[in-house]
Amino acid sequence: MDAETADLLGESLARAFRHAAAAEVEAALDEVGWREALAEEGGAVVPLLFTRQGMANAASGALDDLLTAALGLPADAGTAFVLPEFGGYGAPGSTEDGALALRGLGTARMSGAARAVVLAAGRDGALRAFTVETGRLGVRPIGGVDPRLGLVAVEGRGLTASGGSAITAAAWEGALAAGRAAVACELIGASRTMLRLAREHAVTRVQFGRPIGAFQAVRHRLAESLVAIESAEAAATAAIEPDGGVSPLPAGMAKALAGRNARTVARHCQQVLAGVGFTAEHDFHHYFRRVLTLDGLLGDARTLTRELGEGLLRDRRLPAAPCL
Repeated sequence: MDAETADLLGESLARAFRHAAAAEVEAALDEVGWREALAEEGGAVVPLLFTRQGMANAASGALDDLLTAALGLPADAGTAFVLPEFGGYGAPGSTEDGALALRGLGTARMSGAARAVVLAAGRDGALRAFTVETGRLGVRPIGGVDPRLGLVAVEGRGLTASGGSAITAAAWEGALAAGRAAVACELIGASRTMLRLAREHAVTRVQFGRPIGAFQAVRHRLAESLVAIESAEAAATAAIEPDGGVSPLPAGMAKALAGRNARTVARHCQQVLAGVGFTAEHDFHHYFRRVLTLDGLLGDARTLTRELGEGLLRDRRLPAAPCL
């Protein structure tokens, strides 16, 4: 994708995220041709969409499309994807004696979707993807820290587990990498908006006859937030290969770094905003809630950092430096 096309697509996606309701966002993304762009460009369109989704604090089923397509299955507006439980990244389903059981999460699309893709592991550890009618699943809204994201708890037991598509471990690892890169970009987008809100406050709030942004302590917090965002974005960029593929190890590193750094940005920006940042009327708390929730999707920063470190110690090999 050339730079001009990327700019045009980015502007269209930004307009799509101006809608408040997830269903309206989904309709706008359909009009933009998000799934067609994903099919043609692969991971190259992930930063364009998910960074803007994070900046707008919007919700959609784009992650459903991404994970479904990454497993080589048809993605459409009526198909949702059952995500692993919060904090985890294993298959949310299991099969035994021809019966399927599952416990996981769904995005804002799940409640209105006709069907859902479920990744399940058999007794032998083999993975298969099943398509289940959502009417046969238990779908319960989750309040939690960020109800605006629209996450739902999804459960099912005793479902027929016939057919399904065989999924290799490598295919799931690749889908997981794509999902982690996407959530990392969304965390980066949310972090950029938190920094913008804090900066705007710093240049307009006056104390002792001067904008608070003139004070060194405030400037240091804003500067450290920018460094945290830029480093996370560099890691996310390095995870996406020139052909649109996503490398699993760099994607895990990018997700861990984006989650940790988003918390750093939130902490610094909260300090700059002071009391106004705690009010329900200010937008900051919506983004703070969002980064806390996104950090737990497909593996949280603490878990990923520990497991990535254990893997590096075990293999005694560092990942190759990306060619930028």
